[in-house]
Amino acid sequence: MNQVAPRKTSANRAKVEAKILRAAEKVFAQKGFSGSSMDAVADQAGLSKQLLIYYFPSKEFLYHSVLRNMIDIWIEKMTFVDDPNASPAEIIEAYIRQKIELSRDYPNGSKVFAHEIINGAPVLKDYLLDHLKPQFEKDIQLINKWIENGQIRPIDPEHLFFTIWASTQTYADFSTQIQLLLGKPKLDQKDFDRASDFLCHFVLNALGAQK
Repeated sequence: MNQVAPRKTSANRAKVEAKILRAAEKVFAQKGFSGSSMDAVADQAGLSKQLLIYYFPSKEFLYHSVLRNMIDIWIEKMTFVDDPNASPAEIIEAYIRQKIELSRDYPNGSKVFAHEIINGAPVLKDYLLDHLKPQFEKDIQLINKWIENGQIRPIDPEHLFFTIWASTQTYADFSTQIQLLLGKPKLDQKDFDRASDFLCHFVLNALGAQK
């Protein structure tokens, strides 16, 4: 019995923290850091402010947690796997589709992240260097290996990633623009599938990558 309780408590805590982070993403995305308040986040999460402060004692700590959570999700879901049984095309396509899924599932978190980067990453700079850059460098090495093996065309691997990130994140960061131009009140799954299909076709053709 004593072994079960800690797991239950940990699971409950993780559930509440995740709920708060999603609420905070929306508030920070809509109002920015300076225009947001812990009261607004508590209301969005449907929790008391006292409970919110128990988990996240300050707005600054909550904002940092939102940003770091987005980076952690990015690293977890968007890394190249050096799988000898998978072709470069399969690995790149999976990467692009996962990136589109993140734009679909975390549009507000993406907007908060984009705003932080536009402002020079004052909060995220060290975290990006310590956590994202090592994975980025591993993925660059894998692309260079594919180039050396003649599996894809010679390209600038760093700018391949920058292009993929810009192309996929626009469906989160500039979703309103896309909705207006498509004449839709909201992007649906068909829109994201259409975007994924186009981007995969575009990138793989440019790389000369065959499935």
